[in-house]
Amino acid sequence: MPPVKKRPRSYDSAKTRAAVTAQLGHVRDAVRTLSPEEFARPTRLGDWTVRELVAHFAMAVDHVPAALERPAAAKQEVQLVEWPFAPAVYAAAVDERVRAMAAEEDPVALLERAAERYAALVPEAEDDRLMAIPRPGAMRLGDLLVTRCLELVVHTDDLADALGKELPIDRQALAATTRLLADSLAAKAPGGSVEVRIPPYAVVQCVEGPRHTRGTPPNVVETNPLTWVRLATGRAEWAAELAAAAVSASGERADLGPYLPVLS
Repeated sequence: MPPVKKRPRSYDSAKTRAAVTAQLGHVRDAVRTLSPEEFARPTRLGDWTVRELVAHFAMAVDHVPAALERPAAAKQEVQLVEWPFAPAVYAAAVDERVRAMAAEEDPVALLERAAERYAALVPEAEDDRLMAIPRPGAMRLGDLLVTRCLELVVHTDDLADALGKELPIDRQALAATTRLLADSLAAKAPGGSVEVRIPPYAVVQCVEGPRHTRGTPPNVVETNPLTWVRLATGRAEWAAELAAAAVSASGERADLGPYLPVLS
């Protein structure tokens, strides 16, 4: 994992928890009325159908209560900003588990059960509890909840793409996702020569080179939050979004292509 040198961003616990609950509610509403034909639709996630995607929602949500049922970890092993670099390590195991879940049980029932377990166990748990997570490693509950915002937002967008319609995304969940991926970019490509602006949620500096200190930065990248999320997670290509004017980039160093995606 890239070294983390900057002081980590803090997240408002109440807002993060509310964001997870709100986005989970949007997902539950969206999948309850899906037809068999819609469950069989392909997604942009390899050969997963919507059925596997919904099962993955259930697994991502249940990840929190499942960890709370284990004894607390002795020490923190992973900082929040490092989490986006880890998924590739256990992607094969996730894929295998999701396929088994989707084959064995109704994915909507899986999601409803995960949501019930989440509502029963998470509200009373302390943010500083160290969650014993085998992969990528022990981390604070408060940090883990930020990653659940990311999981829910990114995969809601995947679901919307598969269904061919817009689905609601909670503003605070999108804000947390945007900030986490921006901070992880700054950790992956440390430096101060490029300013990345994702209004209204995040501004970070990254990429080695002359550091900007005052006035207009010489290298600036700007885009909207959802485009940034898609770029940072490999759902969109840098060159294509630049050509479509969904991203603006000025300055000789303002090419983020070599550093994307952020999510491994």
